[in-house]
Amino acid sequence: MILMSPPCQPFTRIGLQGDVSDPRTKSFLYILDILPRLQKLPKYLLLENVKGFESSSARNELLQTLTTCGFKYQEFLLSPTCLGIPNSRLRYFLIAKLHQEPFSFQAPGQILTRFPDQDPEDLLKEKVADKVDEASSLSSEEKNLDPNIGPDCSSKKSLPKGAFLFKLETVEEMERKHNQDNDPSIQMLKDFLEEENEDMSQYFLPPKSLLRYGLLLDIVKPTCRRSTCFTKGYGHYVEGTGSVLQTAVDVQLESVFKHIDELPEEEKLMKLSSLKLRYFTPREIANLHGFPLEFGFPEKVTVKQRYRLLGNSLNVHVVAKLISILLE
Repeated sequence: MILMSPPCQPFTRIGLQGDVSDPRTKSFLYILDILPRLQKLPKYLLLENVKGFESSSARNELLQTLTTCGFKYQEFLLSPTCLGIPNSRLRYFLIAKLHQEPFSFQAPGQILTRFPDQDPEDLLKEKVADKVDEASSLSSEEKNLDPNIGPDCSSKKSLPKGAFLFKLETVEEMERKHNQDNDPSIQMLKDFLEEENEDMSQYFLPPKSLLRYGLLLDIVKPTCRRSTCFTKGYGHYVEGTGSVLQTAVDVQLESVFKHIDELPEEEKLMKLSSLKLRYFTPREIANLHGFPLEFGFPEKVTVKQRYRLLGNSLNVHVVAKLISILLE
């Protein structure tokens, strides 16, 4: 079996999209070059990359090589949310096996957005319902949204489309987040959190970050059923690197953010501090990624390094299910 996760920078939607002309694709193209010349082909292959790879020339070369070598393959665009995990991490996956081992399902030429044993109406790429996942994976272009929608949300629908409410978000964005948080098929974040203790103090956002990025933060509560994609810059950079947790659960976001720009800095900080916002801990992100409880980092690995490693990681449950499909 060959497992591949080529450098994503040439394909990410917020990068230069150099594709096959980017030097970082050389190792991947080398594998595609030697694969047909191997005396014994691997029986199975699994590849992962960012969304954007599916429209690249590198992907076209991959499919052509697999066909030449006699592989049957299936492409996916999957996020952990399709397994009920409250984290958006949309990724491209491809699984392939030799012709004598056909897949137990048939979806030729399609990029599936669900696993084959899930609702068939959601399988076609054209029916992607995970636009929130797609937006969330654009980490540095994230439209950071407020997860807390009150019972008066319906009254806001009369506002013009695209109209901004408090915290720089639109009616459509609020409704979308509201729908996510009311989806019973997805677990609540509280199922993945550590117990609050004194050690958590290192994860609370400093005053400078609150004042500078308060309106851009994606704030979630333990009862929310979503979080944005955690990147390798989480905990070091604030904007667009992942959600932050509101631990003062009884404080209403609207009461904090409405007219906050009109307040002097001291009062603004007081209001933002009342939310008691903190970063998700590395252990909590590992939980969302599906790492087993016995997993841990060596003590000498710093918190920053842990975030970087987790930001470059895959979701264990998604990959495990793909491998099980591959080996059927």
